[in-house]
Amino acid sequence: MLQNLRTSTWFLSGTLLGLSLAVGHSVYALKDNDQIPFEDLQAFTEVFSKVKSDYVESVDDKKLIEDAIRGMLNGLDPHSAFLNTSEFSDLKIGTTGQFGGLGIEVGMENGFVKVISPIDDTPASRAGVQASDLIIKLDERSVKGMTLNEAVKIMRGKPNTSIDLTIVREGEPKPLVISITREIIRVKSVKNRMLEPGFGYVRITNFQSRTTTDLLKAISDLQKEEKLKGMVLDLRNNPGGVLNGAVGVSDAFIDDGLIVYTEGRIDDSSHRYLATPGDSLNGAPLVVLVNGGSASASEIVAGAIQDHKRGIILGTKSFGKGSVQTIQELRNGSAVKLTTARYFTPNGRSIQATGIEPDIKLSTVKLSETDEKVRETYSESDLEGRLSNPNGEQAGDEKDDSETLAKTDFQLYEALNLLKGLIIMNNISS
Repeated sequence: MLQNLRTSTWFLSGTLLGLSLAVGHSVYALKDNDQIPFEDLQAFTEVFSKVKSDYVESVDDKKLIEDAIRGMLNGLDPHSAFLNTSEFSDLKIGTTGQFGGLGIEVGMENGFVKVISPIDDTPASRAGVQASDLIIKLDERSVKGMTLNEAVKIMRGKPNTSIDLTIVREGEPKPLVISITREIIRVKSVKNRMLEPGFGYVRITNFQSRTTTDLLKAISDLQKEEKLKGMVLDLRNNPGGVLNGAVGVSDAFIDDGLIVYTEGRIDDSSHRYLATPGDSLNGAPLVVLVNGGSASASEIVAGAIQDHKRGIILGTKSFGKGSVQTIQELRNGSAVKLTTARYFTPNGRSIQATGIEPDIKLSTVKLSETDEKVRETYSESDLEGRLSNPNGEQAGDEKDDSETLAKTDFQLYEALNLLKGLIIMNNISS
């Protein structure tokens, strides 16, 4: 997630091929009580000298130092990294979205590139890349030994060029090879439609600076069609993004109280974000969909809504990224991405490596042909010689939209049914 704090940039997402990132400038200084480890630095100098004098080939000084810095940061956690001037420039270009990419957010796991989430309407999503896939080869090159930034640089490229991803997927007996053609990645943050009269659907694909504004407009547009009785907020495969976007989206449904807070070692890393009065749905029931591809900002929203009991979280456990990274530019034009804090839900929960557990666990399922045939039942309207309806209503042959939804997106189908049940219970209780 990203938020400009003084001269550095905060974010909680992994490396995203197609998501906006902001940048800042900062210079480190040792604290008074910090001691410079002269003996360890002397050991580093000795190793550096040995490599320079004894290695089988001549190695550039700049490369040696950059590799040493990379190793230092990579040894901290999967999200801290060094960006040389070229990589840092690529990252800044990424804020426009005007480059060839695949449309996936990725991280590192056991030396391989792990897919955190494919982005909607991108080449990777259309090619069938899934959350939790492990990428082991890029074309013919093994990713083992690569840094995350090196792998990302290979996956990016000119539009209309292709790349083969060799993927290991749980449940598949052998690696899959998926060929993807790069495109200009333009991610639309908010999409909306009416599922049924009175029941709205809003999907957030990632959190950008305009996401809150776009969300409120989407809800307003739905309300113009028909007053909302309830709404589904879909955060599945949403890899995160801008911190202000996550706070604003949460605030759109929560009337008051704490949304999220962060804690770290430095003063700038500790913050509390509070809701402001008002609920864009006026208290109408809310169901939030999450899955293993819901990370970072998505988990902030789901955690806040869950802790405030404002809605029901449905789906599968979220990704579990509860750390904050800061991008800080160095004097020579390179930068470091450093984990500087953890974030916590209103009730003080850290979801780091544990994720958000849904209130109702529901995996994605696909109806078999047998299931579909069982659902094709007969009714009175199918009988020959039946009595006509005195109101003049005719039996229609149109396909039930809910049946189609059940076959294409079972989790969303169940979310809609849950909303209907909540409406019924509210009517009974009132």
